[in-house]
Amino acid sequence: MVPVITIIIVNYKTPQVTVDCLRTIFDHTTNISFEVIVVDNASGDNSRQIICDSFPVVRWIQMSYNAGFARANNEAIRQSDSEIVLLINSDTLNENNAIGETFGLFRSSSYVACGLQLLHADRSPQISGNFVILGGLNHLLPLPYIGNFIKTLGNIAGVKKTNIPLAEITMEVDWINGAFLMVKRVAIDKAGLMDEDFFLYAEEAEWCSRLQKVGKLCIYGQFNVIHLEGQSANKEFGSSGKGYYNLYDRKGLQIMLSNFVRIRKQFGVFWYLFQLLVFTFAVPVYMLLGIVQNLFTARKPFHHFAAALGFAANVGRVWTYLPAIILNKPYFYKVI
Repeated sequence: MVPVITIIIVNYKTPQVTVDCLRTIFDHTTNISFEVIVVDNASGDNSRQIICDSFPVVRWIQMSYNAGFARANNEAIRQSDSEIVLLINSDTLNENNAIGETFGLFRSSSYVACGLQLLHADRSPQISGNFVILGGLNHLLPLPYIGNFIKTLGNIAGVKKTNIPLAEITMEVDWINGAFLMVKRVAIDKAGLMDEDFFLYAEEAEWCSRLQKVGKLCIYGQFNVIHLEGQSANKEFGSSGKGYYNLYDRKGLQIMLSNFVRIRKQFGVFWYLFQLLVFTFAVPVYMLLGIVQNLFTARKPFHHFAAALGFAANVGRVWTYLPAIILNKPYFYKVI
């Protein structure tokens, strides 16, 4: 009997985190026929033994290299036959039959993809659904000083918000956080799989832009899961930051590069070049205004220079990918 939903988890060197996630799935998912596939991105540890000993029923797919998010999930989608697939991060904790309840509404709806409300460990809301902004200009918001200036202008002009801070009912969105992304196979057959140029970050946004051409997307705000956010990626990149505002270390480079790739693919060469120039302009702005701010706040003038130099180095690295991004030919944008 083919299960009606396939739940896909990508594991990379976090077997206990994945086991915790699986336990909440099997303990709190009822009234639906489902299978779970764990895709391992060449962890090189005892992940398979720990996970499969704890949950022998899971299907295991072993990748031969660290394939990232898109390629690993795509492989599981190819090897499954269910009518709906759920991509869910290993660092999520499910409760109150969230998967089953979401599936029940989604399966009978006209939506082609959905998410639910993600919560931090302290149960505060986490951004789960987002809106597309002209040219992907929301990617400028994390820029030091320039980002705050853009936010201020946007608030004055009454520009719509780029996301839903908290969803409590069903709300239509343009793209869904990949930590919990449920998609109908009929939509995948039309839109295609995730773009395998991406290693980590922004792949779900680009995918949702193609899924949206097939049908509507939504967030079921009445259901939620806990998302611990970034445990595997932070360990691999040697980073401690959460979210997408860290642009100063190796994780920041991957975030920056993936966002530029997404902008090129979704919005075209003009918007990609425009934003690359803004990022470049932000380097001296950060250097100079940082000094001014430090003086006014009684800190050492160059207190910010470590982060500023990291940001400048990342922008410089992104420039080296210019030909590949403009040509938009197949290329694996992986920085580790």
